[in-house]
Amino acid sequence: MSAGPAGSGSAPHRFAHYFVVCGLDNETGLEPDALAGENFDQSPLKRTFKSKVLAHYPQNIECNPFDQDAVNMLCMPKGLSFRTQRDSLAPRFHSFLITREDGSRTYGFVHTFYEEVTSAQIRSAMQTLHQMHHAEQHTSPHTCPSSSSSSSSSSSSSSSMDSLASSSDETESPSSQTGGRGGCGCSGSSYDAERDTLYVSKAICLIAPMPFMHACRRFLSQLHRAVVSQQPPPLPLESYVHNVLYEVPLPPPGRSLKFHGVYEPILCQRPGPSELPLADFPLGEAFQLLGVENLVQVFTCVLLEMQVLLYSQDYQRLMVVAEGITTLLFPFQWQHVYVPILPASLLHFLDAPVPYLMGLQSKEGTDRSKLELPQEANLCFVDIDNHCIELPEDFPQFPNKAEFIQELSEVLLHYGLSPEGGVTPPPPTTTTTTQTCVTGTGLKSTALRELVDDGRNGNLPGEALDVLELLQGNPTLERLQALAKRTGVKVARLESLVAGQKALGEDNMGGRTGAEEEELRNAKLNVQLREVFAARFATMFTDYEAFVIQSSPDLESWLTNREQMHNFDKASFLSDQPEPFLPFLSRFIETQMFATFIDNKIMSQWEEKEPLLRVFDGRIEKARLYNVRAPSLRSSVYQKCTFRKESAQAIEQRLMKIDHTAIHPHLLDMKIGQGKYQQGFFPKLQADVLASGPTNNNRWSNRTGPAQRRREWPRQQPDHLGLDNDLKEKYMQEARSLGKNLRQPKLSDLSPAVIAQTNWKFVEGLLKECRMKTKRMLVEKMGREAVELGHGEANITGLEENTLIASLCDLLERIWSHGLQVKQGKSALWSHLMHYQAREEMTEQQAESPVSTGQERRKSESSIGLPALRVSVVQDMRHIQNMGEIKTDVGRARAWIRLSLEKKLLSQHLKQLLSNQALTKKLYKRYAFLRCEEEKEQFLFHLLSLNAVDYFCFTSVFTTIMIPYRAVIIPIKKLSNAMTTSNPWVCVSGELGDSGIMQIPKNVLEMTFDCQNLGKLTTVQLGHDNAGLLAKWLVDCVMVRNEITGHTYKFPCGRWLGKGVDDGSLERILIGELVVPCSEEEVVRGSKTPPPQRSPSQLRRISMTSITGRGTKPTTDQIQEAISEAVNNILKHFHKPEKERGSLTVLLCGEGGLVGALEQFFYHGFRTARLFQKNIFVWDFIERSVVYMESTDQMGDLQETAEPFGLTCDSLCRYANAINNTSRNIGKDGKFQLLICLGARDRLLSNWLPLLVECPIITRMYEETALLRDRVAVNSLISILQSLHDFPITLETSLTKGVDL
Repeated sequence: MSAGPAGSGSAPHRFAHYFVVCGLDNETGLEPDALAGENFDQSPLKRTFKSKVLAHYPQNIECNPFDQDAVNMLCMPKGLSFRTQRDSLAPRFHSFLITREDGSRTYGFVHTFYEEVTSAQIRSAMQTLHQMHHAEQHTSPHTCPSSSSSSSSSSSSSSSMDSLASSSDETESPSSQTGGRGGCGCSGSSYDAERDTLYVSKAICLIAPMPFMHACRRFLSQLHRAVVSQQPPPLPLESYVHNVLYEVPLPPPGRSLKFHGVYEPILCQRPGPSELPLADFPLGEAFQLLGVENLVQVFTCVLLEMQVLLYSQDYQRLMVVAEGITTLLFPFQWQHVYVPILPASLLHFLDAPVPYLMGLQSKEGTDRSKLELPQEANLCFVDIDNHCIELPEDFPQFPNKAEFIQELSEVLLHYGLSPEGGVTPPPPTTTTTTQTCVTGTGLKSTALRELVDDGRNGNLPGEALDVLELLQGNPTLERLQALAKRTGVKVARLESLVAGQKALGEDNMGGRTGAEEEELRNAKLNVQLREVFAARFATMFTDYEAFVIQSSPDLESWLTNREQMHNFDKASFLSDQPEPFLPFLSRFIETQMFATFIDNKIMSQWEEKEPLLRVFDGRIEKARLYNVRAPSLRSSVYQKCTFRKESAQAIEQRLMKIDHTAIHPHLLDMKIGQGKYQQGFFPKLQADVLASGPTNNNRWSNRTGPAQRRREWPRQQPDHLGLDNDLKEKYMQEARSLGKNLRQPKLSDLSPAVIAQTNWKFVEGLLKECRMKTKRMLVEKMGREAVELGHGEANITGLEENTLIASLCDLLERIWSHGLQVKQGKSALWSHLMHYQAREEMTEQQAESPVSTGQERRKSESSIGLPALRVSVVQDMRHIQNMGEIKTDVGRARAWIRLSLEKKLLSQHLKQLLSNQALTKKLYKRYAFLRCEEEKEQFLFHLLSLNAVDYFCFTSVFTTIMIPYRAVIIPIKKLSNAMTTSNPWVCVSGELGDSGIMQIPKNVLEMTFDCQNLGKLTTVQLGHDNAGLLAKWLVDCVMVRNEITGHTYKFPCGRWLGKGVDDGSLERILIGELVVPCSEEEVVRGSKTPPPQRSPSQLRRISMTSITGRGTKPTTDQIQEAISEAVNNILKHFHKPEKERGSLTVLLCGEGGLVGALEQFFYHGFRTARLFQKNIFVWDFIERSVVYMESTDQMGDLQETAEPFGLTCDSLCRYANAINNTSRNIGKDGKFQLLICLGARDRLLSNWLPLLVECPIITRMYEETALLRDRVAVNSLISILQSLHDFPITLETSLTKGVDL
């Protein structure tokens, strides 16, 4: 034992740390509780008054200091409530938890009951308040509140179930016959000091280091039973409280413990080191409240760290659902704000712009639609009482969701529970309600008395009790049930209940009580459900260790560089997962809980493993022994949980065979005459005997030496309640809290200064998050660009990019909803934009000028051609508003962010939006992030850095919208006519489709057209019909601009269109390149995305076909290298995930593409002398070879010698003729391009080459030194081309149109 206050040394090992009594302080009298939401319109009985902590024992414990304000607030979150004899006086139970700064938790278990008010002062004060209220009511028009709302919401519950239960009491209780709630029901809430008995709520509470809910609940309910019972308890109450505080130890891991309440023994057990950690809240109840499907959806929201708000009239339900869901997260832990019961005085905390899991008590009769929440863009709202949930938009499904729900349903059905839920297990109230009414009318049977005891101990669902009691007390119902049985109709659960009751009677003869049976059943159900969840994670993350990056030599250097380092190879991990899992996993691995899990893994090489991690790694090892998973590595086949029975057996064995029994409660050395027993009143306990524990007669303290205990404590405790003070521990703590920033609300001090401090922390947190997110987006994106430029490995996928952008949208929504004055609509950002738009449009109308402030024109993308594009916040909003596909404000805000990001205007637009300071002041409170000037500037600067990279996050997501395009044709005026007399046409194609052929009006070089989103533009087909005198046309390029995103593409041409000029082409296919706006070129020069390939330039064409041979000709090495590079690019294209491949046309026909490289190969050593003043093209060589093959008899000889050779001849002739016979006027170079593309598609190129080489025509048209006559070069080209055979090459319709094959 330590030398400190006696007993405090072993405090960490004690079952309970404090015993607390809260209630009405007669000295201070009635104080209205303004924070709990004062309502002066209500009758005084329904108002809330301040409660006080009347006593707590012991005074303080070092390892868990007593926080009086927090405990008072959570024991009675709604303050005191008053009742009269006409109201239901049923006791209630609820639990709560307090999260401390270091993330450790303390649990509180509260039994609230009603005690008669004996103070004449309080009674007369209540009478006076009533008279004042009555007078006011008569001066104002009378509105009658509904009678059901008479039960105040002071404590655990006032759900519809309770009002039903309490009204059923009243039919049997004599008081209801006389008083009644006649007529209007207002009389029910009146108070007359002469006639009525006044009751006030009081709470007794145990505060414990671990969540032994069932044990604490049973102890408190037995304590209360001793107070209301007609016989005094066997020992003074002090003995029992002293016993539970000082003589009952925590059960050691893997052991069970029995200790004694006032009337019955109480059991509890604790899982062993290799089992799932302790969780005593009834999971079955959480599933019944929400239903399996809803619970899995809420669980997914929690995993993705969204904001989750639970809503119920009943505090215990809030705790059961919150604790249930966080328990199921194993091996991960919730890292953000966690307040399962949010007291009324802390409602401003819903404004927190961080992920949270909070519980809010709903007032009776209030409608969800009236609930004003600061932010809902990323909110999962869980209405527990009505069994419904509202999910955020854009929500990925949990992997294998259907099979997962099926397995959970099987477990529930095995225990007789409905997977649909909604069969509400009534809140604890009703169980004890029955007890009060039963005490009034006398018990009907011994078995029922025992059942009621169970109910009081919280071990039987109250509904079961109500049904049983009705059955046994009502002959008509009994007859009905018998009739139902005869006709074979099932009356849900009644048979099992009655059977259970009989079994219970028999059980009492032999060892276990019904309460213990029920507890065992609950514990087994709990662990089996948890095992199913744990098995999902074990399957999904079986190989997670392979992707952990451990690069630091020691803990200190790891901690120093923690923020700069990548700890987990996300891209490789995702590429290893089955496709259907990706939407969920790509978002989950970005969460704080996953990052902390990986951090713990890395730290485990220097430290003892974190308990959850140790259990999880053990599971994975075991699973590996059971089944070798290698072949099904990427399989998404569902694997059922194999640990269920084993875990349930471990619990059953512990509860069957109790390992330890605590000391029995015994008489204490008390002053005589104090603590006198008075039925119905909780006595004032003697403080001196409860202030400290026994000095050294505690046999538990001798079991283990203090030194050994100190060693065991951190290991036993999964909750990190005790921590060593040595340096390493300090580092560990630092690492755990890194980036975690718990940001728990302080319940104790609510001064404006503290609230301001909290908000300041939020502002700093948001800024830090913005810095991290933009940095991550840049690093990933630039990493990818580095790959395209040929450095290293790609480490971002389209999926990951989308995840990062979605999380940026979420961050912006949270920033915009911080410190809002009044919330309008679900998206705070869109609401602000709408206000801005309204003001701008008003200004515009007044000025009557089309260009108002904040709108500028972007410099023209090229000195000639396109007019400047108007840039403004409002203009982009109008584009979004015109998109009928988006139905919600949240969707519009996200689309607007994506559009601004793609246009590289996000920072500029938001700066413009916030420049209207009058509007910002009107919409936001002083402490809001958007009104902190310095932070706002830094935030806009971080967003500005995103302009360094190209995003297509709008174009690639909204693929079905109509988009206006503008096209301009730019001729080379010096060498040809600016206009042509023929009728030109154009067809624009992109990754998502094409515009179809559009006629260009004569003598106009510019046109606009609307068509469905084409995605990134790839090709333009340009042509004319050769009519008129000036039909020949030398075109420099075509410019096409997407009028919404502002992306401008240049399609270089640099060649003639016309008969008898160049290669005689009337139609050309041009390949596009994205143009960087001039104004940004300087900014972005160092880091811009490499330009996509483009049409081969005029220069290159001329150098190939030039008659005089001017221009530098490529060497043989350069040509062979170009071919290898082009083929390599195509192979890389097919190795990328499908959604990120981009355009294959560019790789085939663009600059540096396969066609260009092969053209160089064919032009090498080509005899280019003019014959009759006419240019010769490679296509002429192919045409002549085909004619030769068709006409000579040698063809026949070839067929005889080798059939495949003959077939190949056949195919070459067929393809060349089909291209020649096409109705399109594509010119000779166009025909060669088409032959290469078709040959690549149909895997024929490598077969055609030998034919052309063998053909005698080659000697006439090629010099000796030509590559095509070099056997080695041709063989190496054939082998390179064969490597394309493994891939399915598909061609754009713009290339193959009109070719009949």
